[in-house]
Amino acid sequence: MLHDMRTNPLSPVFVGRGPERAALAEGLAAADAGGPQAVLIGGEAGVGKTRLVDQFLDEARALGALTAVGACVEAGADGLPFAPVSMVLRALHRQLGEELTRAATGFGGELARLLPELGEPTAPMGTARDVEVRARLFELTARLLESLAQERLLVLAIEDLHWSDRSTRELLAYLFRSLQRGRLLIITTYRSDDIHRRHPLRPFLGELDRLRTVRRLELDRFTRDEVRSQLAGIRGSQPSDDLLDHVYRRSDGNAFFVEELASVSCGARPGMISDSVRDLLLVRVEALPETAQRVVRIAAEGGSCVEYGLLRAVVGLGEDELIEALRSAVGASILIPQDDGSYGFRHALVREAVDDDLLPGERSRISRRFAEVLEAAPELVASEQRPARLATYWYHAHDPAKALPAVVSAATDARCRHAYAEQLHLLERGLELWDSAPDEVRSGLRVAYEAESYPLCACDDPALSFLDMLAEMTLAARFAGEPERGLSVVKRALRVLDTMEGVGHPLRAAWFWTERSRLTRWLGRGSGWDELGTAQRLLEGFPPSGVHARVLTEAAAWGAVHQPDEDSLALAERAVELCREVGDEKAEVDALLSRGALLVEIGRGEEGLADMRAVAERVKRFDLVAAFTRSHVNLQSVLESMGRSDESLAVANEGIRLAHRYGLRDTQSWIHGNRADALFSLGRWDESEAAAVDARRTAQHPVTVSLAAERLVRLALARGDLETAETELALMSEHGSVAPQYAHPQAHYRITLAALRGRILDARQLLAEAIREGLAPGTGVYTWPMVDAGAQAESAARGVPAAEPGASEAIAAIREFAATLPRRYPVWAAWAQLVEAELRRADGTARAADWAAVAEAFDGLSRPFQRARVELRWAEALVAEGDRERAAELLARAHAAARPMGARLLVEEAERLAQRARLPLTPEQARAEGPGGDASFGLTPRERDVLALVAAGRSNRQIAEELFISPKTASVHVSNILAKLEVSGRGEAAALAHRLGIVGAERDATPAA
Repeated sequence: MLHDMRTNPLSPVFVGRGPERAALAEGLAAADAGGPQAVLIGGEAGVGKTRLVDQFLDEARALGALTAVGACVEAGADGLPFAPVSMVLRALHRQLGEELTRAATGFGGELARLLPELGEPTAPMGTARDVEVRARLFELTARLLESLAQERLLVLAIEDLHWSDRSTRELLAYLFRSLQRGRLLIITTYRSDDIHRRHPLRPFLGELDRLRTVRRLELDRFTRDEVRSQLAGIRGSQPSDDLLDHVYRRSDGNAFFVEELASVSCGARPGMISDSVRDLLLVRVEALPETAQRVVRIAAEGGSCVEYGLLRAVVGLGEDELIEALRSAVGASILIPQDDGSYGFRHALVREAVDDDLLPGERSRISRRFAEVLEAAPELVASEQRPARLATYWYHAHDPAKALPAVVSAATDARCRHAYAEQLHLLERGLELWDSAPDEVRSGLRVAYEAESYPLCACDDPALSFLDMLAEMTLAARFAGEPERGLSVVKRALRVLDTMEGVGHPLRAAWFWTERSRLTRWLGRGSGWDELGTAQRLLEGFPPSGVHARVLTEAAAWGAVHQPDEDSLALAERAVELCREVGDEKAEVDALLSRGALLVEIGRGEEGLADMRAVAERVKRFDLVAAFTRSHVNLQSVLESMGRSDESLAVANEGIRLAHRYGLRDTQSWIHGNRADALFSLGRWDESEAAAVDARRTAQHPVTVSLAAERLVRLALARGDLETAETELALMSEHGSVAPQYAHPQAHYRITLAALRGRILDARQLLAEAIREGLAPGTGVYTWPMVDAGAQAESAARGVPAAEPGASEAIAAIREFAATLPRRYPVWAAWAQLVEAELRRADGTARAADWAAVAEAFDGLSRPFQRARVELRWAEALVAEGDRERAAELLARAHAAARPMGARLLVEEAERLAQRARLPLTPEQARAEGPGGDASFGLTPRERDVLALVAAGRSNRQIAEELFISPKTASVHVSNILAKLEVSGRGEAAALAHRLGIVGAERDATPAA
């Protein structure tokens, strides 16, 4: 109604900000070229962030861009999730109409959670819910924006990020990372002076600083000359020096304060301005008529923006009187009409000052009035804001009887919108209100949605309702990525259950113990088995239920990771049967996946793969999104474990497509990580590194961050980049799970790194500790490489004096442990033979035939790196046994295979062996050296003469006399020869010279002059 009114005194001249405008223009140009960009603008309150954005949006529109603006509201802290994103989408919908609806075809019902104009929200796909659906919501939002930005330049602005809810921050972070194409620029603003050390925006900003497509701008206060220009624009004439000094000193260059001071300085009485900033901000308000002041005070308590209808109902004025009051407030530049018909404060500082000026009783009375009006006429507020706004109003009205149900209802709405951090915040507020609420209110509360098999209360016991709330808090904390808070809530619930003497609620206790197991594992504080055991004991004697299905399924999943044996398989079998009995499809597919993995582990691979492939097909056919988070990940993992890397890679590629379709970012990290495994095994190391980087880019939890580092450690060690390996190993070690799939790779890489650093005693201790842990042997893909690392360390240390003490005991311990490991699949059997061959090399008993057998075991397994390593060892043994022709063939083949992979250490070892044994590595070398090979071994002609005499048993003095040189020169020659031949003494040099033909009889008889 008052939308066309201008607010004064805003300067008609835009002042300064040259570097910032240039940076925004650069971002706009980069976005227009097809690469999505983001700009974060920070600055203290009142410094001019909004004016800069408004100016830039005008310029962008002049260039043909479509713009939309949203703003975070202070109610976001009380659980109003995604508010600015919804505002942006609603603004786009107003401008594009059916075009936006068409762009959302196929998933409009899911995006309706953010934009109700798209229709009723659809139910989750298949059995999907919670985190999976939330991730899909993020992905679909990104797709919608990418689609709209294909044909036009799109500029979106989100203001006041310092008030943003966590869900909004996480959605924005997802967009900044995942948007890959489209002419799109996103601008955000935030108050830098509000970002204290523990403010939740601080880590968000730090994370975004690492993104290439995100730039940050910090607005400074105006200089004195800029204040002069601003005053001239506001007043229409140049200010006097006295006025400029006065305003600049009092405002300190803050643009908003300059405006306020300019307005009161126009004819103001001396002493009108208080030294208090709040008093300064209230000057305009106090100059309004009394009715307008009352409207402004009520609007301040209503939120950042208040709908006209709601404000009218709360104020209680006639329409004409209200419009007149609003006209005064708008004319004084206190309120601004919004596009949606609501009214907001021109600057948040004014609203804060007005709100702070309210008396405590006055504030709670106004909040109560807002709550009562909204309850009576809910249509006055947008449906997606209504629950959170009502909860906020009742909470600030200090009425627990009304606030507690409103808060619980808002928490329910937040969960339905997949805003778990806000749900958790609201439920915590509910706990705060719990003891103050009347008994009849508490006993009347009911959880309106299922809490993952949690048994809802069936009586009016208030304590049970309290447990229901704690159950929802547990899940909200888990889904929000706050396991510490979740574990704290679980412990509180178990304490409550312990105090309920004579009542007993074993099903609820079993549910909480199962959650405690999961959170304990997630935090890396134990295996979680004791907690699962407690849960199972609590269920004894009770008829089958959803809780039984959940507990047994969790136990089966635990067994697949920690103890893959017949007992765990039997548990998984029972879990499958029980899930079918109680009709829990989600738990059933989880149990089937665990059963499949366990069948693979005990050697019934085809049966296990059949289970897992069947689940994967069900996932694709029926969009079982929740099951997908395990189906393809586990299937590709067991295929890799069985040595079927090509099949694993095919499943991974399909999984990536589905993960993108479902919008599951962290699941993408698991799949990319497994892709890295398969590509590493296949010798495609550059691709493996790219997959590992993708795994890190999409990781959202400590486990997936650690696993991404694991893949990069492996590559760094194989390439000989020890510094990178140490850095990544530190990141990998932050997740301290004792499961073999985590613990054994960590031990493997620590052992390898210690051995490469020459610390054989450390390597022995690390392997001994891993063996002493008493862990289940685990799977071949995790445990055999760890044992092989220990065997390689002993093999490499052979002959090193410091390594000799304890070597035989270490070798025996490795053999003993290896004998306990399964060899059920060809790749596991090949690892077993490789370990034994390395141990024989370590104790000096290895023969060429041993390595030939290992090579045969790796035939057809698509393991080029291991095959190259085996051929190098085989060639080494053949050289020692005198078969130089076959050794040369194998050595050249190993070298040729290792180089394109980037296996630097293996390449260098092959080159050293070739040098020592005078063997060519390439056909060119073979042609250059001729049939007899190069007998120089890097020796000069004079050194060959000296070596001939060393081989003949001459002393240095005798060599000097025979070659007419000094004894000192002869000694120098001998030292050089020993170094080039890499031998430790004259006898060994003589033996090597005779064995390899470096010297001949004619050279012994007739030394060169």
